[in-house]
Amino acid sequence: MPDPVRPADDDARGLARSLMASARFAALGVLLDDGSPLVTRVAFGLDPQGDPVSLISGLALHTAALRQRPACALLVGEPGDKGDPLSHPRLSLMCRAGFLSRQDPEHEVLAAHYLSRQPKAKLYLQLADFTFVRFAVTGAHLNGGFGKAFRLAAADLQPPGSTG
Repeated sequence: MPDPVRPADDDARGLARSLMASARFAALGVLLDDGSPLVTRVAFGLDPQGDPVSLISGLALHTAALRQRPACALLVGEPGDKGDPLSHPRLSLMCRAGFLSRQDPEHEVLAAHYLSRQPKAKLYLQLADFTFVRFAVTGAHLNGGFGKAFRLAAADLQPPGSTG
């Protein structure tokens, strides 16, 4: 049987980028200290370069897990109002998490950019335990609907013409 997962093409790249650009939240999968898996919902956005970011609390279980083991996964893409939820596109991102210190000069730039898409996050930015986490994508799987599975590289998710 041939591999049902196809290499990325221009349509798959465009759909994957569209799913990332429109997502306001994602499911985040991490491994806890004892090796148990945990999936939680986090706010989701893109930094000015088009890479995934979130603003998370240092008190959250998933934050401690990411600090201990930065390998993680994100799932973006929501089912539409009608039809089979499994027929709607979704994108799984395999990532490595990295935290951005509030003292980093880039923090203010990222905060302003993030708030343009997530204005309610202004409250969280005022709380000392919240910090940005960047997700460096190492690979991705796109399920574009029934029979439309694609394997993508990190470069496939970058906007056309970008150098990232």
